[in-house]
Amino acid sequence: MKLPPAVEALKREVFACNLDLVKHGLVVLTWGNVSGIDRGSGLVAIKPSGVPYATMTADDIVVTDLDGRVVEGNKRPSSDLPTHLEIYKAFPSAGGVVHTHSAKAVAWAQAGRAIPALGTTHADHFRGPVPCTRPLTEAEVAEAYEANTGKAIVGLFRGEGIDPAAVPAALVAGHGPFAWGPNAAKAVENAVALEQVAAMAIDTFLVDAAAAPVPSYVLEKHYGRKHGPGAYYGQK
Repeated sequence: MKLPPAVEALKREVFACNLDLVKHGLVVLTWGNVSGIDRGSGLVAIKPSGVPYATMTADDIVVTDLDGRVVEGNKRPSSDLPTHLEIYKAFPSAGGVVHTHSAKAVAWAQAGRAIPALGTTHADHFRGPVPCTRPLTEAEVAEAYEANTGKAIVGLFRGEGIDPAAVPAALVAGHGPFAWGPNAAKAVENAVALEQVAAMAIDTFLVDAAAAPVPSYVLEKHYGRKHGPGAYYGQK
């Protein structure tokens, strides 16, 4: 199949973003993946399953449709593809999705705890706590583990009324973090920020186990400085 030019460009972007996971220290071995979606064609580009970052090339990136059918590529897509697809189908603002097993975010996921918004660094990136899903049931794991992982994330955000564009990340209980953004590069940036605020929160509780979340008016001020119509951080 001859891919649209936008999807060929997406493959190259997704390849580079997967290598960025290594550069930022978010993955070891093959523990992570980045995908991106071209909304115009409904095609998704994603890392191939189990391929080492050191030997992967842009040609190894697999392209699928939103039903998970491979339309281009000679390798199997990431085993986490169904989770990515559930996020794309439910969150129109998501143009890229990242999954890692970054250590500090995983610590919160394994504890089954949301990462509270303890300070302004967190508030710069996430408009509130980064939530953690409920554990999957035995039947959900046996039936369609990866798809049900995505459905647990989507159900959590819908059930708690969380805007996925304002809190572009979630922890999967006992598993690890997923982050997303308007494109693959921004999704990687959000994954980097998530790991840092996870580490800062752990250190904060080591200093003071009774530390409280940042006041909501401070959270809103810091989030608003970078996001939305009133943002004034950085250059135009």
